[in-house]
Amino acid sequence: MANVAVVGAQWGDEGKGKLVDWLSERADVVVRFQGGHNAGHTLVIDGVTYKLSLLPSGIVRPGKLSIIGNGVVIDPQALAAEIDKLASQGVTITRDNLRIAGNATLILPVHRDLDLLREAAAGAAKIGTTGRGIGPAYEDKVGRRAIRVNDLADPASLGLKVERLLAHHNALRRGHGQPEVKAADVIADLAAIAPRILPFSDAVWSLLDDAKREGKRILFEGAQGIMLDIDHGTYPFVTSSNTVAGQAAAGSGLGPSSIGYVLGIAKAYTTRVGSGPFPTEQDNEVGEYIGQRGREFGTVTGRKRRCGWFDAVLVRQAIKTSGIHGIALTKLDVLDGLDEIKVCVGYMLDGRRLERFPAAEEAQKRVQPIYETVEGWKDTTAGARSWAQLPAQAIKYVKYLEELIECPVALLSTSPERDDTILMTDPFED
Repeated sequence: MANVAVVGAQWGDEGKGKLVDWLSERADVVVRFQGGHNAGHTLVIDGVTYKLSLLPSGIVRPGKLSIIGNGVVIDPQALAAEIDKLASQGVTITRDNLRIAGNATLILPVHRDLDLLREAAAGAAKIGTTGRGIGPAYEDKVGRRAIRVNDLADPASLGLKVERLLAHHNALRRGHGQPEVKAADVIADLAAIAPRILPFSDAVWSLLDDAKREGKRILFEGAQGIMLDIDHGTYPFVTSSNTVAGQAAAGSGLGPSSIGYVLGIAKAYTTRVGSGPFPTEQDNEVGEYIGQRGREFGTVTGRKRRCGWFDAVLVRQAIKTSGIHGIALTKLDVLDGLDEIKVCVGYMLDGRRLERFPAAEEAQKRVQPIYETVEGWKDTTAGARSWAQLPAQAIKYVKYLEELIECPVALLSTSPERDDTILMTDPFED
């Protein structure tokens, strides 16, 4: 019986929420281990849509313990609002089903301000962040001046920590022509929100160790995608945390030997939100067709996603850097009706062929995709729950992708509904 880590194998938005929800039915504990409320997971359960940003997808399942790990940066106001939103949909959240790492970093209004100021100043060179303060919060964490969840329980020392934080931020604000922030205002805001957050605080590494010893199934839920990883992604057009599966250990406090199976999620095509290189992007009628059929708009921002053909080089690289055992292929039904489908099988750069995505920013901009064309299918794959229900050409497409990415397809998702899933390999039993 394996504990499972779920990570996105592209640029995010691959459909992790549905797959985590599908897997969480058999898990006992679901853990978020990186990112912040820039992540958006949409779940459709019995016709009801739940949109989550900070809370693990298991929170909508009765009897599951959801954990926000130390690798997550937490906006306390956003978390409280998300809890209230789910409560209005009939989901009760208490200490019985939610715990938050006491050593997790908090996102404050000064982080959001700095995020927006930097993006505005960058103009055309902007990264394309969600403007929610994720990056600046991680900077303060690394700079050892962050306010953490546990600090809310110690008002006596909070003032000094806020002063240290503002010594940095007010200097930056002056540089951007903005007024300074008063420590008293920050402390008052934290004191007001503390009662909403502190009841969930805990040493989650210890909880997870106990769960492991008791033989409980643990599901680690990643946010964003591997190609947005701060080290392995399309730097600098990346998120501010490590999104590879290895972060599941560091971001939760449970050692890497506790993760038995890594499931990567990939769409049957490729999308990206925001700025940055995208070799297979189709800024044409094909991209528009995919975007409309796939409803490619961001859960958090509502931004229209850029769409393109499946990039096998990119996914293969993600598989290797994250140690992925199997791929869950999503949104196959979006490709229904196309006469032909293209797949990127390599790149050309300065007259030579590449079998990997280069790390250098300028090279990433200049690579040209090498495509193979496969026959499409006219029959629908939507809602299929077995191989027998799939058109022959759709099966050939999936098998072709398996060869290119050098990894088996463990699950196949054919609609947003959780039960419209074809299981080839059970990650928990592999």
